[in-house]
This record gives sequence, C-alpha cells and structure tokens, in this order.
Amino acid sequence: MPRLVVLVASTALCAAFVAGCSSGDQPRDELMVTDNPVAATPARSPAPSATPTGTVLPLSAPVAAVATDATTRTLAVATGVELRLYDLDALDKTPRSLTLPGTAESLTTAGDGALLATVPGRVVRVALPGGTLTESAVDGSPAAATSYQGDTLVAVRDRRQIAVLDADQAPRLISGSLLSADQVFSTGPDALVLDRLRNAVFRLDVAKGTVGEGLRAGQGSTNGVTDRWGRVLITDTRGGALLAFSANPLLMRQRYPVPGSPYGIAYDAKRDLAWVTLTETNEVVAYQVGGEEPIERHRYPTVAQPNSVAVDAATGRVVVASGNGGGVQVVQP
Repeated sequence: MPRLVVLVASTALCAAFVAGCSSGDQPRDELMVTDNPVAATPARSPAPSATPTGTVLPLSAPVAAVATDATTRTLAVATGVELRLYDLDALDKTPRSLTLPGTAESLTTAGDGALLATVPGRVVRVALPGGTLTESAVDGSPAAATSYQGDTLVAVRDRRQIAVLDADQAPRLISGSLLSADQVFSTGPDALVLDRLRNAVFRLDVAKGTVGEGLRAGQGSTNGVTDRWGRVLITDTRGGALLAFSANPLLMRQRYPVPGSPYGIAYDAKRDLAWVTLTETNEVVAYQVGGEEPIERHRYPTVAQPNSVAVDAATGRVVVASGNGGGVQVVQP
C-alpha cells in the first residue's frame, strides 16, 4: 500500500496566498502555474466493465447532486430543476418530486431536517419530509452552501465571494484573495472556502468578513467534506490524491495517493469512512481516515460517471449517482 505523505505548510507559502492584489482585479500569486487557470472537472468515465454492486434505481437524467438526511430518513437526488425525495427505508417506493426555481448545482444537509440547494441567483431551503421550499436571493451563481453558527454561508463562484445569510438581516459579503468560490465548509468553530481555480483552501473570518490565510490544495482540487476530527477532506482530481486539512491552524495534514481521478466525496462519521468516487475507473472506495494514514476498507464497481456520492450514516449504506443517466446506486457494505 502506498505510504502517506504528510505536508506541513511553510510561512512563505501562506504569505504567498494572502498577498495583496495587483493593479488589476486578479490577486497576486507567485505560485500560480498559469495566468489562465482552469478548474478541474471529473474525468470522463469509460463504459462500465463490471456490474455495479448493490441496487440501481433507474434514472435517465444526469444527477447533479445527492444528499441524505438522517433525521427524516430522506435521500434527495437533484436532476436539473427536479428534486426527487426518496424514503431511505423504502427506496422501492415512488419518490416525491419537487420543482426547484432553477437548475441545482449542489445539495447540502442543513442538520435540522432540511436541505440547502443552490440554484442560479438563489439558495433554496427544503424542509423535510414535507418539501416546503424557502428561497433566499443571492446575487450571482451560488455554487454551494453550508450552515455555520446559525447562519448560512454561500460560495458565490462568479463573484468570488461568500454570502452570509442571516434570517434577521440582509445578506453580507466576504471577499478577498479568491479567483473562484466553489465550496464552503464549517468545522464548528471555523469556516473555510475552496477555490478551484486557485487550487487552494482559505480560512474565513466570518465575524470580520475577511478571507484569511490560504494553502495550496493539490493540482486540481474539486470537492470536500468535513470529518469528526475537525478536518476538511478534499479530493485532488488532477493530482490523484485525498487531502486532509486542519482548520486552526490551517495545515495540510495528509496527502494520500488515490489513482483513478477522485472526484465525489462523502463522509460517514459513525464509521469514520471517507467515500470517494473514481470517475476514471467507475468505482467508489471507502477509506478509514482517523489514523496516521487512510486505510482502504471497501471498493465497489459503480454506475457510469459516478460524480456524486452520499452516505446513510444510520445503516452505512452508500449512494452513488451517475452524471450521465446511469441511475442511482445503493450499496450496503
């Protein structure tokens, strides 16, 4: 098994990321390898060479995102403007269908029996299991949202900002040394943002409304989750690795090789497993991540183009969704 590589960020590296802006509107960054960065995307999957493990729920539409809610026992599947709500304990039943006010890009469990869906110009709160929709306007193209100390943080990709939504106040904005704001993370006391163009993660000072220090996140980072150890786990799709960052202090704690173009990621806190999809090989792999290095525990063939993954922590089941119409796969390890 490949050995773990642990990287500790230097002061100089942090300083390069928090350097001030140049005369243009692009932040100065001596570590950028190109003046025209392009965000990493999932590798195009080959035709499946093995039968997907478990059960496949037919769905011809490409899936943009999946999420599970343990409180209401709901599996949510977003395809375009349609949001399908399945009963996790009766997946053979016809799902409830809702229409979102725009094409969904991401789904996040809010932690209180609700989901957060990002669509152009809005964040939609979906109350479960009833499905009542509450919209919050956000200028730009929201890429992802998360709950943070009673507020909602929204990564607004095109505006390079994080919107902070408070039920009692107008949205306020956090901006700084970002080329793109693609995903936000809450570890409880701390918040971070992933910038796919810059291949970096940055600390956020939500109270002050500023973007703080940042660190390089591989060669082409794409998706991440938080774990029960207060870290952010991120897939380096171009670099073929699973990265682990602590938030305070901001350090890269682990870099573990993951061949096959890792892309989607979900975390099972009960079993301490990070589930990672490999779009280049049509597989999903589970790594136990609580030790000194990740340990592979499960590996299964999946539906084609496995871009999205979620976990039902109550049962340990993993849900993998196809980004090209191959359906929704449910596996019981």
